[in-house]
Amino acid sequence: MEFPKENILNNWLEENKNPEIDRFIERNLEITQKVCAILNKRGIKKKEFAKMLDKRPSEVTKWLSGLHNLTLKSITKMEVALGVNLMNPEPQYIYLGKVEGGSKDLAKAIDNYEQTYYTQEAV
Repeated sequence: MEFPKENILNNWLEENKNPEIDRFIERNLEITQKVCAILNKRGIKKKEFAKMLDKRPSEVTKWLSGLHNLTLKSITKMEVALGVNLMNPEPQYIYLGKVEGGSKDLAKAIDNYEQTYYTQEAV
């Protein structure tokens, strides 16, 4: 994430490089971005989401800012309310076709396999 110039948080992060803090911020932002994408896709307003969580709207806004220290309890509360797994999403598989023939053809197909990377859009 890129912060505006002269941002106190960005300045502090630059001065105090720490891979653990960097990873924490990345994970925190990933989770809040997933939640925001789900809310947007489902047409759920933050006020309605706050009601689902039995929280004040201001607290939920703080959670979803990406700068709040989410606890495992708050993440779990959001997962249950939305019926999703935010920490370890279920793997999604893509069917790419089948290999015709017997085991020789399968071995040949495996030998000729080229790895392709796919990106996953936010849910």
